[in-house]
This record gives sequence, structure tokens and C-alpha cells, in this order.
Amino acid sequence: MDKIFDKLQAVVDRYDELNEMISDPEVIADTPRFMKLSKEEGQLRETVEKYKQYQKTVKTIKDDTDLLNETDDEDLRDLTKEELTDAQEEKEKLEQELLVLVLPKDPNDDKNIIMEIRGAAGGDEASLFAADLYNMYLHYAESQGWHVSVVDESPTEVGGFKEIVLMITGDKVYSKLKFENGAHRVQRVPVTESAGRVHTSTATVGVMPEAEDVDITLDPKDIRVDVYRSSGAGGQHVNKTSSAVRMTHEPTGIVVAMQDERSQQQNRAKAMRILKARVYDYYQQKEENAYNQQRKDAIGTGDRSERIRTYNYPQNRVTDHRIGLTLNKLDRIMAGELDEIIDALIIADQTKKLEQLRNE
Repeated sequence: MDKIFDKLQAVVDRYDELNEMISDPEVIADTPRFMKLSKEEGQLRETVEKYKQYQKTVKTIKDDTDLLNETDDEDLRDLTKEELTDAQEEKEKLEQELLVLVLPKDPNDDKNIIMEIRGAAGGDEASLFAADLYNMYLHYAESQGWHVSVVDESPTEVGGFKEIVLMITGDKVYSKLKFENGAHRVQRVPVTESAGRVHTSTATVGVMPEAEDVDITLDPKDIRVDVYRSSGAGGQHVNKTSSAVRMTHEPTGIVVAMQDERSQQQNRAKAMRILKARVYDYYQQKEENAYNQQRKDAIGTGDRSERIRTYNYPQNRVTDHRIGLTLNKLDRIMAGELDEIIDALIIADQTKKLEQLRNE
């Protein structure tokens, strides 16, 4: 625990330093710097307050122990023993909370996300399952008070999605949905199956933190932009206006095509948001090996080809393969009740990080 208390003291020292800095008139005048330092101060505040509460509780335990050794007054001893018991319980509780607070933070946890859901193996059935996953995440987002907007979609004739791209905004979206990254497998009897045989299909989910300007700056010279006429419904407007946009980030080969909006300017803005997120995710996955290894140890590689979960309709069962969790409530999970799975994944991740912290 000594190393952990050293980390906590370092957090307190940094917090005090930040408070001094954001009180400096020069810093206040520099709005971007002031905002950045204020955000960091806000992120450390809970840990500092909890640690000060812990130190106060430890002092109470010491004072009560000293008093019990010094007094023979039975009434005072009874009161002190009661207070000491409460303080010891509080100390244990605070220690557990501090352990979680001092864990390495994922720098993307507070961010909004771009989610891409694609039908994979299984043809029409895979596209229908992609639509089911979309509805599941939509209901979960509503329960969290988040906002979901469809950025791009490629519907299929049977009512599914070849691909659908979402922007989900709200409080700590990435921290809860980052574990959804991967291949989701469904086992059920397709609507088109007359013989009643169970088929297995898959859909992939990609979760990327929305990249801010401070995270990544794309050089305009690295981006090739092509404009073309939109396809699909839209009447004369579609035929006359080159409003669709395709952006190619040449260093990575990442391509984003957007024709959702009526104007080229709106499509450019949407395409750029997705391009930034994809390029940021590409470089993060490529360069941050230590971060990726932590995720691999805890809950999987994060690779979209990795099968993370199976949804078995005949048995109303969902199994998350990374943590061995099986729940017989598929109907409720597909209705957006994901808290039990997501909480279990977060706890598994924290447990693994705690083991690493204690072994340092």
C-alpha cells in the first residue's frame, strides 16, 4: 500500500499546484490553458477530497485508540469504542474507493463516441442482427440520458443494416461503451428459415472516441476530397447537385464517404468528424502498445474480429466470453438493459488493473 499512498500524495501535490496555477492572472487570461488546467483540477478533485477524508479517519482511529489507553471512565470508553468501530469500517471503505480512484485512467473515458455497427457473416440475417444491436444501444443510451444521432447508414431490403454509423454524446459515454468493441454473434432461427433451424450470424461493433482538435490535427494536404452526386431517394435534387463527399486520408488509406445531408458543406463536416475519429483510433491502436496490452489482459484485444459475446435466442441467453458471464435475460438485454454486463466488464477491468498496481 505504500506505493499507492505515494501516488495519492502525488495527486494531492498536483492538485495544489493546479489550484495555484488557475488563480494566476496570466493563466486566467489564457483561456485555452485555463480551461485545460481547470479540467485537470476537476478530474483530481474527488480523489483529493476522498484522500483527505481518509487521513481524517486515520487520525480519528489514532486519537480514539490513545484515549482508550488513557481513560478508565467506562461511559467514555463505550462511546469511544463505538466511534472507533465506525471509523475502522469507514477506513476500509475509503481504502477500496481510493484504490479505484488511483487506477490509471483511460484518457478517452470522458469522450463522446462514434459507433459503427456492421452486418458481417450471415447475409440478410447478419444485417437484421446489426439493426437489433442498433436498437439495443439506442435504448441503453436513452436510459443513460445520452443523445444518439445517425451519421450514416446503409439499409438492406429486408429491414436491416449493412452498416450504420452513430454519434453518441453525453456523460462518460466511452467509459461505458468501449468494451462493446468486437464481434457479436447471434444464434437464432432466421425469419426466412422455413425449416426452423438455428443459424449463427455475426455483426461487428466498432467504438471510437470522438477526436478533439487537441488530440489530433489532420494536415489538409494529407486529405483527398472527392465530390459526387448522391444516390438513392431524393428526386431532382439528387440528380443535379454534387453534394456527396468522399474523404481519403492518404497516409493511412482510411476512407469516409458521406451523402446523408442535402448540402456538400454539411456532408464535409460530418465526414471530417468521422475521419478524425478513425485516424485517431488507428494511430492510438498502432502506437500505444502499453495501453493496448492492458486492454488485452483485462477484457480482450479490442479487435473487431474478436468474438466477444453470443446472443442465443432459443435459450434467452447472453454470454460474454471475455469474463465468462452468462445471463438468461436476452429479451431484457436487447431492450437496452445493459447495465449488468457493462458493470461486470468495468469491475473485471478494474480488478486486473488493481492486481497490476499491487505488483508494481
